[in-house]
Amino acid sequence: MIDAQWREKLENNQGWWERLEQRNGSASARVTRNTGEIRLYAFTCGWMTADLKMMLGRAHGKIRFPVPCYLIDHPKGRVLFDTGLHPDCQHDPETRLGGIAKHFHVHYRRGEEVAARLMQLGIEAKDIDFVINSHLHFDHTGGNLLVPNARIVIQRREWEAGKMPELIHANAYDKRDYDLGHLVMQVEGSFDLFGDGTIVTIPTFGHTPGHQSLKIKLGTGDVILAADACYLRQSLEELHLPKLVFDRAQMLDSMLLLRRLQAAGARIFYGHDPEFWKQVPQAPLMIR
Repeated sequence: MIDAQWREKLENNQGWWERLEQRNGSASARVTRNTGEIRLYAFTCGWMTADLKMMLGRAHGKIRFPVPCYLIDHPKGRVLFDTGLHPDCQHDPETRLGGIAKHFHVHYRRGEEVAARLMQLGIEAKDIDFVINSHLHFDHTGGNLLVPNARIVIQRREWEAGKMPELIHANAYDKRDYDLGHLVMQVEGSFDLFGDGTIVTIPTFGHTPGHQSLKIKLGTGDVILAADACYLRQSLEELHLPKLVFDRAQMLDSMLLLRRLQAAGARIFYGHDPEFWKQVPQAPLMIR
C-alpha cells in the first residue's frame, strides 16, 4: 500500500504542486517540462580507477570507470537516480573516504558534481523533487547533500542496513553521505513512483542488502539503469561477479533478472562500464 499512501500525500500537498508549477513556468530554465514526454539525461560526475578484480572477481589489471548520475524529467517531477561523489572528494578524497581511498584513485574536478551538472541544464539542485538511490555506497549517495529538498526513495532493507553498525561496517557505508535529514520514502520491492508505469524501481539485491535498479519507460522502449547490480557488459554476458559482494546468490539472481529484461527488449545501462559509457549521450543531449 505504500504506493497509494505516498501518492495521496503528494496529491494533497497543494503547496508542493504550486511550487512545481512555478518552476515549470520559470523563464531561466533551459530544460522545461511538457505534458507528456519523459526525458532522460546522463551525467558523468567524475571517474575512478581501481583494481579490475573489484568488478570482475578473477580479473587482473586496472580499470578507469565513470561515476554516472541520471536525471529523469517527468511531468510530475524531476528525479535523480544516484548523486555521485561528495564534493570533498575533488580536493581531499583520502580524508573524505578514509580507508576506502586506498582502493580507489579519484579523478573528480570542480564542476563535475551533480549540482553543477544540473546547472548546465538550467536546473537548480534545490528544485529536484526525488532522488532514487540505488544503494548507499559513497559514489552513489555522496551528492545527496546537494539536493536538500529532494525526497529520497530507497529500499527499506537498504535503509535499515545503513542504520545498523554491523552492516555499515560490512558494506563500507558512511552515514555522512545519506543520513542528512531528507524525507525518506522506504519502499519494498517494485515501486511505481508516479503511478503511471514510467519510473519503477526494480529490487536487485546482492551487491548490498537492498540494492535497487530503475526501469524508465521512454517512447523508444524500456531503459534499465542497473547501477551496481551489473558493473559491466561483461558482467552480464559472463555472469561474472565482483570480488566483494554482500550476497553472491542474490546478486546472481539479480543479474539473471536483468538478462530476462534484456531478452524482453529492455536496454541495460551498466553501472560503471567505460566502453559502454562512450556510447551514452551526455547532457544536454537526451537519451532516446
